[in-house]
Amino acid sequence: MKPVKILLLACALSFFSFSAVHKYYISLTQIEYLTNKKSVQIISRLFVDDFENALRSRYNDNITFGDHQEAEKIDEYIERYINDKLTIKINGTKANFTYIGKESDVAIIKCYLEIEGVERIDSFEVTNKLLFDLIEEQQNIVKTKINSNQKSVILIPQKDTAVLKFN
Repeated sequence: MKPVKILLLACALSFFSFSAVHKYYISLTQIEYLTNKKSVQIISRLFVDDFENALRSRYNDNITFGDHQEAEKIDEYIERYINDKLTIKINGTKANFTYIGKESDVAIIKCYLEIEGVERIDSFEVTNKLLFDLIEEQQNIVKTKINSNQKSVILIPQKDTAVLKFN
């Protein structure tokens, strides 16, 4: 009987350790330019709980990413929020991206975006304010792969924009 109690205690502790609030506030946005498709593909990864809280505070108190009945409405909120918080300029001109969709697991949500019809990239400016309105400690990592060059920056609320040169 004692091994069963120990096993139950171990399971309970592991559950609480994984469900506890994380202590790092970061997002990762990967940006890749595919010259053959003339397309910039973007994947933003955010913690599910933080992103839900941002959408709840901004649009609807009842948002839950696992709610399949409200999936279309949630996609509208996600697209609206990302359009408000993420800005990209290519060669000095604001680029419009298309929200493709999302995937989520227990802890992370991935949001897929695309910019089509990009002939070339000499400079790439990104403003990433995702979750800055909710979390003061938030840091947004941006990793790019453009013209065979890889560059990364970390954006914070006090410095939310970076200009990268690729010529």
